[in-house]
Amino acid sequence: MSDNLLLMLKQIEKEKGIPIESLFSFLETALLSAYRKQYGTTQNVSIAIDRNNGEIHIYAKKKVVEDVNNSATEISLEEALKINPEVKIGDVIDIEIVPSASFGRFAYQTAKQVITQKLEEAERIILYEEFLKKIGDIVRGTIYRIDKKGVYLDLGRVEGVIPPYEQVQTENYKVGDKLYVYVVKVIKTSLGPEVTCSRTHPNLVKKLFELEIPEIQNGLVVIKGIAREAGTRTKIAVASNDSSIDPVGTCIGAKGVRIQPIVRELKREKIDVIAWSDDPLTYVGNALNPAIVLRVEQIGERSARVIVTKDQLSIAIGKEGQNVRLAAKLTGWKIDIRTEEECASESQEDRTLVYSMQEEEK
Repeated sequence: MSDNLLLMLKQIEKEKGIPIESLFSFLETALLSAYRKQYGTTQNVSIAIDRNNGEIHIYAKKKVVEDVNNSATEISLEEALKINPEVKIGDVIDIEIVPSASFGRFAYQTAKQVITQKLEEAERIILYEEFLKKIGDIVRGTIYRIDKKGVYLDLGRVEGVIPPYEQVQTENYKVGDKLYVYVVKVIKTSLGPEVTCSRTHPNLVKKLFELEIPEIQNGLVVIKGIAREAGTRTKIAVASNDSSIDPVGTCIGAKGVRIQPIVRELKREKIDVIAWSDDPLTYVGNALNPAIVLRVEQIGERSARVIVTKDQLSIAIGKEGQNVRLAAKLTGWKIDIRTEEECASESQEDRTLVYSMQEEEK
């Protein structure tokens, strides 16, 4: 076994990423297990593998006695002195054991089984720790199975699952499809890490922008906020740390060349890239993109009234109120949308009310 042992262990370390010292420990445990099966005990036995040449040594601890009653645990003083001239009665010394040829064959089979098991355990731990670091990040996988419990992805050496509640209802998943997913949870199991993934999480869009836009990667453009209704629309607010860089234009690219890969990945989900502003009223107005806003007025704490032309009202509100809903979620402000005509009418009603009250007082 020692002839190719070092080569084998180094190869395993390289391919599996398992430290070679751990492999030596696994193998020593395996050989000790083999010895136990062959001889029935390992109470006084230890096994060591030379880290330099791979030679395997088996030692038995034996007590030095005058008369030997149990040769497995005792050694006579006469024999002990041949090994160490300084021993005395009562000392315990290590005696190297030369195993039989049959033990060598038996040890090989047992060691092979235990090493395989230990390698699998170690690899599961390594994979678990590797994917634990990926929580809050995106990974790319290939769909290989779909059932009622979820969409199952091949993530390399690990299986990922998108449970129904993390799936986008408008997306049509098919075996063989490749897609990015957001890692939300990793659980250690006896079969390896269980990776729960999401296609609905807002940060999936954020991570895709970080992946596709170099200026976000190097910190020149910063994502300040995101609001998403998965499958239909996302609003993402960006700002620039360099006054010469237009953050919105940088993210969209000429003729949409930069944002299109993200839109394709999200199966044509609409994405509004919003210019963030430290002025909350400006930010609210920007958040209603693509609607053209005339002005924004603060009407209460974190509450704003947005004035638009009549032809922009439906755009500002959006289908089933989605545009204004996402804008409110993005900014954290309550938003009331009015047309110029509505504001003028309300103003006239207020003036009429004041006039009536004045007449009554007279």
